[in-house]
Amino acid sequence: MKIPVALARATALAGCSVDMGGYSFVSDERGTRSSSATARVSTQEAMLTPEGECAADVSLDPATRPLPKEIAPGITECELVRLKAKRPTDVLIGESGKGQREVQVLYAEPGGREIYMFTDNRLSRIVKPGQPEQQG
Repeated sequence: MKIPVALARATALAGCSVDMGGYSFVSDERGTRSSSATARVSTQEAMLTPEGECAADVSLDPATRPLPKEIAPGITECELVRLKAKRPTDVLIGESGKGQREVQVLYAEPGGREIYMFTDNRLSRIVKPGQPEQQG
């Protein structure tokens, strides 16, 4: 009976973030004073910023997904940057009519521009010059 309750709680928390706050008291020669601190923990994967850097709060489980071997539909935005081993030329971030995060990542390569399109942090299309469009 306890296992279904634990699974229901884990499912409810998936993809959520937790904010924790607290107070500390410090005593020194000037007396006792209090200060507050806040920590934020997220279970969501890192995503690109408009500057082309990966941003995420502290992950509860950072090693659950090993780096893929190649660029292919289904990888995350930050996995693309890690596989390319350089910052993108440009990153456009928007929202679809369905409320999904849509990101276009541009790399200016010697052979032409490569465009990687993501929906909700998953690579959905690749457009490279001289090659047929790849869709996931």
